Amino acid sequence: MSAQDSCLSLIKYLLFVFNLFFFVLGSLIFCFGIWILVDKTSFVSFVGLSFMPLQIWSKALAFSGVLTMALALLGCVGALKELRCLLGLYFGMLLLLFVTQITLGILISTQKTRLERKVKDIVQETIQNYRSDPEKSAAEESWDYVQFQLRCCGWNSPQDWFRVPSLSNNESVFRVPCSCYNSSGTNDSAIFDMISLSQFSRGGPLARPRHSADLCAVPANSYTYREGCARSLQKWLHNNLISIVGICLGVGLLELSFMTLSIFLCRNLDQVYDRLARYR
Repeated sequence: MSAQDSCLSLIKYLLFVFNLFFFVLGSLIFCFGIWILVDKTSFVSFVGLSFMPLQIWSKALAFSGVLTMALALLGCVGALKELRCLLGLYFGMLLLLFVTQITLGILISTQKTRLERKVKDIVQETIQNYRSDPEKSAAEESWDYVQFQLRCCGWNSPQDWFRVPSLSNNESVFRVPCSCYNSSGTNDSAIFDMISLSQFSRGGPLARPRHSADLCAVPANSYTYREGCARSLQKWLHNNLISIVGICLGVGLLELSFMTLSIFLCRNLDQVYDRLARYR
């Protein structure tokens, strides 16, 4: 076997092995998303998180898993069977994905001010309409999750919640959602003022309320986060900028590597088609 034959065989099986790995990874991600969708209670108990937009997470994971499996399957079959049409389609889909990522990066960097204004409008609308429409609970759960994870309350400050109709039953006492509660500030879990019964996770005295169709709120003058999430998001992005850029560069380089291998194999199949080692 010539050096060219050996090189193409190596590329062929490298492409197959890497895509087989990503196919298995995609199937695991897909199964994980379906598990969240069909058995939310077990997932929350297993992970131990209370405020979590389960519906959005499940759909995002399931879609990501299907996309990863489809791309990996094209790469596996195209490389193993040496089918130029599948290799070309695999290259085209990777190129489209890569161009989309580059375009999104450029838009985010050039339209930063407009994007921040749009996010602010969406968050403020979500806060103002908090728990007014049961069909729009996904956005509210997502915002509760942001507040819970970033340890913040409201967009600018906790005062953003003071004019929310669903939390203003008593004008003399301002309330905020339970995701604003700072459990590290006190050991007294009785601070929760339940407007109606909510489900609690069984995590001990500092149990965190789970989101359900019921409404959970705490007095704004209790142990709640005082910083708005706009500033917390800026801090988080600043502290994790290197990690975010590194992950994006790593994904981009991986996609470029797969594209290079696939197009190289696709263009050279005809030249050594009869001589290339095959194991079917």
